[in-house]
Amino acid sequence: MTGYPAKLNKIIHLFEILPEDERRETLVSYADAAKKQEPRAGEQFDLQDIRKDEECADTVGVYLHVDEEGKAHLRMTLGPEVQTLTRAMTAILCKGLQDTTPQEILDLPSDFITRIVGSELVRVRSQTIYYVLTRIKGICKVYVDLQRMAQVA
Repeated sequence: MTGYPAKLNKIIHLFEILPEDERRETLVSYADAAKKQEPRAGEQFDLQDIRKDEECADTVGVYLHVDEEGKAHLRMTLGPEVQTLTRAMTAILCKGLQDTTPQEILDLPSDFITRIVGSELVRVRSQTIYYVLTRIKGICKVYVDLQRMAQVA
């Protein structure tokens, strides 16, 4: 299959082969690992977007650094009220999108989310599961737009 970064594709495949109960347990494990996606001391970022949106229970921070090779490195902070599923998607996306370009992230179709969380959770929590991807794409769009403007100037 093409269209997804290799790391994300591996995660998608893992979830697709799991029975529903194991899928949920694995999502909880990813949610527990979301703290590992927070910015580390000394890291520098090109853009930061920290805010509370209507769709989310608490403040979410998205941090983007693009290295010399044009690869995106994402970090995220989540307030204590952020739901488990949002935490899980944070860890999955930060891991799965590591070393892709901001443009590749923008071009990423969102259909893989159902393949990870399952159609039942998508139906019940539709707003929540797309939230993190929307925020990540938003910061990448700002970055790409700023790069284009810099090239024109």
